[in-house]
Amino acid sequence: MKKNTATLLVALQILILMGQWFGGGSPTPAMAQVADSGAQRLQMIEQLKDINAKLDQLVTLLGNGKLQVTLSDSDEKKAGR
Repeated sequence: MKKNTATLLVALQILILMGQWFGGGSPTPAMAQVADSGAQRLQMIEQLKDINAKLDQLVTLLGNGKLQVTLSDSDEKKAGR
């Protein structure tokens, strides 16, 4: 039993080695897209400018003290009034 198992293991190892040796072929090259870091930075800068403009609007709205909040009927019902 042990001899058969050892023979089987050796045969499998030989098959694995032959498969790696003869059947490997050349791997296909990776076709990755080259990142354009300059364009990414410009896009980030544009988005930051948009965010700054929105924050300026909020600061102006909150700074002048004329913010008014109103509740709709559905909000009052949810609050239990």
